[in-house]
Amino acid sequence: MPSLDTFTLIALTLARGAWKAAQVAAGAALIAAGLGLLLALLVVFVRHRALQWAIAAYIEWMRNVPALAHLFVLYFGLASVGVRLSPLTAAIVGLGLVGAAILCDVFAAGLRCLHAGQREAALAVGLTPAQTLRSVLLPQMLRVTLPSLGNYASQLVKDTSIASAIAAPEVMFYARNLVTSTFETPLIYLTAMLLYAAMVLPISWAFTRLERNAARGAR
Repeated sequence: MPSLDTFTLIALTLARGAWKAAQVAAGAALIAAGLGLLLALLVVFVRHRALQWAIAAYIEWMRNVPALAHLFVLYFGLASVGVRLSPLTAAIVGLGLVGAAILCDVFAAGLRCLHAGQREAALAVGLTPAQTLRSVLLPQMLRVTLPSLGNYASQLVKDTSIASAIAAPEVMFYARNLVTSTFETPLIYLTAMLLYAAMVLPISWAFTRLERNAARGAR
């Protein structure tokens, strides 16, 4: 039975890791959403064969190579040529670039499911293309993509665990260190599981609520 001091050490250390994991997830989500939306807009609205091929190649590469390999290239590979990223920065950028490929497909599918007449009608009443995109197309796209966005957000938080492989100080990194110093393996990993659940479940509930509100607003 671990002592109170040991339990407190485990809880506080893993909580620190959970905070770092949340930072990685938030940073990666911003990169993924911004770059993914840009790529989706190019895919849907720019009819240029070379550009379409390049984006398709990027998506296939990012989605079919393990995220951990991308993190290794960013952290160890770039360091070998003189570009040194911190473990947290490499994790944020790597997961963000992988997420951009995922969200590009999600956003592009959402845009394609909107009726073309909506864009034409908005332009006909005097809205600029930018206003049409911001006020007409994007709100509807976000509504139809909420389930996929919720799944991505939940998965992203769980994927932060792989950042421990490049010494990013998140939950699993601290968990392994604690195991070697306290030998309280079951308690440590159970606490880590509970922390991940505590981060992911609110995201799942929030997106479920957003989906319900969006469905009611669409009626």
